[in-house]
Amino acid sequence: MFKKILVANDGSDGAKKALKVAIELARKYNAELHSISVEEGVPHYAATIGEVEEYRKEANGFFRNINDEAVEEAKKSGITLHIKVKAGHEVETIVNFSKEGNFDLLVIGFMGHSKIFGRVWGSTSQNITKLSPCTVIVVK
Repeated sequence: MFKKILVANDGSDGAKKALKVAIELARKYNAELHSISVEEGVPHYAATIGEVEEYRKEANGFFRNINDEAVEEAKKSGITLHIKVKAGHEVETIVNFSKEGNFDLLVIGFMGHSKIFGRVWGSTSQNITKLSPCTVIVVK
C-alpha cells in the first residue's frame, strides 16, 4: 500500500509518537522511511555575527541529536531511516519536500500549544494536512 513514507520530526513528544507509527508502517509495508526536520531560520533578534553563529551551532546540535535518536529507534525495528534537515517555513518546507520526494504517506504529530488549547488541532498539523499532496496520518 505505502512504498515511501515521510515523517516530520521536530523532536517534540508528538513527533516521537509519529516516528513510532511511521516505523511500524514502514515495517508492515516494507516501505522506504524518510524523516524531515525543519529549521525555521535565524532569529530576528540576532544582533551580531557571533550570535548568528552560536544559534546555528545550537540548531545543528539539536537536529543532530533528535535525528540520531530517530535513526536508532528505526534501527531497533530493522528499518533504515533516511534523514533530511532543511531550512524554511515548517509547513511550506514539509509540503514541498513531500511533493518533490513523491511520498505516498506523511506522518506528523498532533500539536497543542497550551493546557487550554491542548485538545484543539494545532495550526501546523492542520495546514500540513490541508496542503499535503499525499495521505497524512496525524498521530495523537
